[in-house]
Amino acid sequence: MHETHYLFHIFGLGVTSTVTTMWAIMLVLTILSILATRNMEKIPKGIQNALEMVVEMLLNFFSGIIGYEKARMFLPFLGTMFLFILISNYSGLIPGAGHVPGLAAPTSTWSVTAGLAITVFFATHIFGVKAHGIGYLKKFLQPVFMLPLNIIEHFVRPLSLSLRLYGNIFGEEMVIATLLGLIPYFVPLPVMLLSVLFGLIQAIVFTLLSSIYFYEATEEHH
Repeated sequence: MHETHYLFHIFGLGVTSTVTTMWAIMLVLTILSILATRNMEKIPKGIQNALEMVVEMLLNFFSGIIGYEKARMFLPFLGTMFLFILISNYSGLIPGAGHVPGLAAPTSTWSVTAGLAITVFFATHIFGVKAHGIGYLKKFLQPVFMLPLNIIEHFVRPLSLSLRLYGNIFGEEMVIATLLGLIPYFVPLPVMLLSVLFGLIQAIVFTLLSSIYFYEATEEHH
C-alpha cells in the first residue's frame, strides 16, 4: 500500500514515505500547539478554543475510565498519542496515499505501530516505578507462582497493541485500494466514510488500553 523504496538518505539512513508523513504530522501538531498557546486568553477563541475542546473531551473520556487525577497525570502522553494516531490513520484517506512519493499512512506500517506500542510498554513501567519505587516489582509476584505468566503478559501487550492497529489500518487501505481499482467512483465513498469512523475507533482503542496499563501500574498494591 505504501512506497517501500527510500526517498533519500540522511547520514546513511534511508527515509521512506512513511517517515516523511510522520514528520509532516509531527510538524502540524507542533505548529498547532504553538499557535494555540502563544497568546492564551481567559476566553478562548480560534485555535485555542478548538484545542481546549479536544483536551477537555479527552480528559473527560479518560476520567471516566481511570479517574480524574490519573487522567490529568497521563493526559499529555495519552492526548499526544491519540492525536498522532488519529491523524496518521486519516492520512491514509488522502488521495494518492501509498502511491505518491512522500505520502503514506504511518499506522499502516508495522514498524511504526510497534514503535508506538514499545513506547507505551516502557512508559507503563516508568510510571509504575515512579509511583511505587522498587516496590513496583512486587506486582509481578502476586502470587509468586504467577511470575512467569505475569512477565509474559507484559511482553505480549506491545505485540497485541501494534498488530491490532497495524492490521486494521493496513486492511482498510487494501479494501479502499481494491474498490478504487474496480469501481473508481461511487462504491468506495461509503467505505471511505466508514474508514473515518474506524480510524477514530482505532485511535481510541489504542489509547484506552494504554490508559488502563498506566492505571494498573500506578494503582496501590494490596
